[in-house]
Amino acid sequence: MNGSKGFGDNSHRGAFGEEFIRMLATAANLDVTRKERDRVGVDWQLGYAGRRGTRRFPAIEAQVKCTSSPDIHDDHIRYALKLKNYNQLAGPDYEMPRFLFLVLAPTDAFAWSYATEDHLLLRNAAYWLCLHDQQTLPLDNRSSTGTRTIHIPRANLLTVDSLHDLFAEDYRELVGAP
Repeated sequence: MNGSKGFGDNSHRGAFGEEFIRMLATAANLDVTRKERDRVGVDWQLGYAGRRGTRRFPAIEAQVKCTSSPDIHDDHIRYALKLKNYNQLAGPDYEMPRFLFLVLAPTDAFAWSYATEDHLLLRNAAYWLCLHDQQTLPLDNRSSTGTRTIHIPRANLLTVDSLHDLFAEDYRELVGAP
């Protein structure tokens, strides 16, 4: 792998991606709960108390992936998602809306962040994708290690505002959540 010696392997990159999402969610004033065991394709659950007169304690779930070699096009990012992970996100049979968060990080782990007395900069960006309207794919012994190429719209940049938008009623309706 290119990059800093001893840094930036898949596990290190994955940890950065998850902390990138934690920092963004914290900036959005959301409660963030890390799932200790990734048995069902969920890394984080995000929620908040809700305003009086609205849904109380709404929550979403997210699977986080991080890459240093994104396939970026004009209007989307192509990403090869393992079939197992795809099936854990696809379809409407979930209690709460579930999203993929893809963090794009520089190849060199030393470029992932920059701190001064005035600010902390995390590089580069994160995007979201909802697969609730997609069908799960059959798995057999030969395809269980395969991938499904997905297209994440570049318009789905994950920001404090767009993160709040993921709690909208239309996502709850899509999965049939109360």
